[in-house]
Amino acid sequence: MQTLTVATGPYPVLSLMVLVPLIGALLLAIPALRGQARGLGLVIALVELGLGIWAAILFDPRAGTAYQLAETRQWIPAMGASWALGVTGLGLAMLLLAVFLVPIVILASWGEIPADRQAGFAGLILALEAFIIVIFSARDVLLFYLVFEAMLIPVYFLIGRYGGPDRHRAAIKFLLYSLAGGLVMLIGVVALAVYGSGGEGNYLIENLSQGLTSSTDATRGIFVTFLIALAIKAPMVPLHTWLPDTAEQATPGTSVLLIGILDKIGTYGMIAIVLPLFPEASRWAAPVVLPLAIVGIIYGGLAAIGQDHLYRLISYTSISHFGFMVLGIFIGNQIAAVGAMVYMVAHGLSIAGLYLITGFMARRTGTVRISELGGIARVMPLVAGTFLFSGLASIALPGLSGFIPEWMVLTGSFSAEPVYGLLALLGVIIAAVYMLLPYQRVFTGAPAPERVGSQDLDGRERVVVAPILVAMLVLGLAPAVLTGILDGVGAQTAATMTGAGSQPAAMAPVTEGSSK
Repeated sequence: MQTLTVATGPYPVLSLMVLVPLIGALLLAIPALRGQARGLGLVIALVELGLGIWAAILFDPRAGTAYQLAETRQWIPAMGASWALGVTGLGLAMLLLAVFLVPIVILASWGEIPADRQAGFAGLILALEAFIIVIFSARDVLLFYLVFEAMLIPVYFLIGRYGGPDRHRAAIKFLLYSLAGGLVMLIGVVALAVYGSGGEGNYLIENLSQGLTSSTDATRGIFVTFLIALAIKAPMVPLHTWLPDTAEQATPGTSVLLIGILDKIGTYGMIAIVLPLFPEASRWAAPVVLPLAIVGIIYGGLAAIGQDHLYRLISYTSISHFGFMVLGIFIGNQIAAVGAMVYMVAHGLSIAGLYLITGFMARRTGTVRISELGGIARVMPLVAGTFLFSGLASIALPGLSGFIPEWMVLTGSFSAEPVYGLLALLGVIIAAVYMLLPYQRVFTGAPAPERVGSQDLDGRERVVVAPILVAMLVLGLAPAVLTGILDGVGAQTAATMTGAGSQPAAMAPVTEGSSK
């Protein structure tokens, strides 16, 4: 059983990170301020980025798996629920990814959302950002569940109000899948109230991880409820079918937030909640989860090759990438586990680049159909170059963000289970096809006459793309900026899956404050 320690933060920085975007969303609802929605939304998102940097400065990477910057306040005492926040290295990495991408998405939306609708769009994004902060820092399972459900509201409206011509159907499909997963998880949440220790702080992860009073069969049943909900979110085959339809209709910015950040709730929840609470059940389920991860890697890649729609193609590549993440989590190897967590960040960056650049191209050409494009590199060389850069990062070109995590997952998998490692290697080969073949069809050759004279990336769009490309390069060349804070969580994840018990030694709280 894992031993989780908690170090109280000197400042309520996580609560501030929740409060600031919520206030921003409310301000954008004021009619008098709607005319300044673009600038106001961007300023608030940049303030949030500053708070994220402050949190990173306060975080001590030597703390292993300890929750840092922790806050605990009684919320619903009768239910044992608490407003309890805190981050491990993984939680911090996901928060930083979110606060980095949100201002980029708001700036990118200036060209895709009309000015008179910008207030609603930016307000929904800021509200969603607040939910994201809670999700990736929640130490209370009931709090996690409630926000897991509440975040569906802004995402539904981002798809249904601002998406493509078939946006309503896509929004409904997304909502139905997500609600189904949430209802299944609710069964497990209620069961935790019954089998937990009871009383104050009953839903705190560090308390529940000390052991449930349920039988093995009951614990495995609770585990399955959480796993199904998180597998829908991840998205794992065969619970993935909502994603391509949603990505096809959502705006590029919405897809960046949904696939680049929110879908990581699935893999994050597996590491932060499922493994600590249900270690035996996680090992019991691994013989089923690991083959499903391999199926996701191969199926997602093959399905991507067959797409004519670029947004759908990118969504299927994500299904393949999530297969790598799940493989790294459940394979029982520290290198693979750390690789899976770095993969979560690297994938968020490459997805941001691919979707936003494709969106910039679509506004100029009026289509994202591969069969209707060609020769774009001759008229839009910056669009072609930045798309290729993002695509190469996505398929793990050495020196870019995707290489180190994919190499770590493959190496760790070969070490633990050579057959799974060999099968996953097929995904690398398929990836070269699903990315380079569409690039050849879209960007090379002679452009159609109507494309001649098309404008390349403008100044604002270059500002949007540049930090994403730089981040891909930095993570590719200096992966230690992430692996250093993820090693402890990776060691604990591997120890849980191998049944080695509580690991690592650096578990004691190191930030100033009380521990629980």
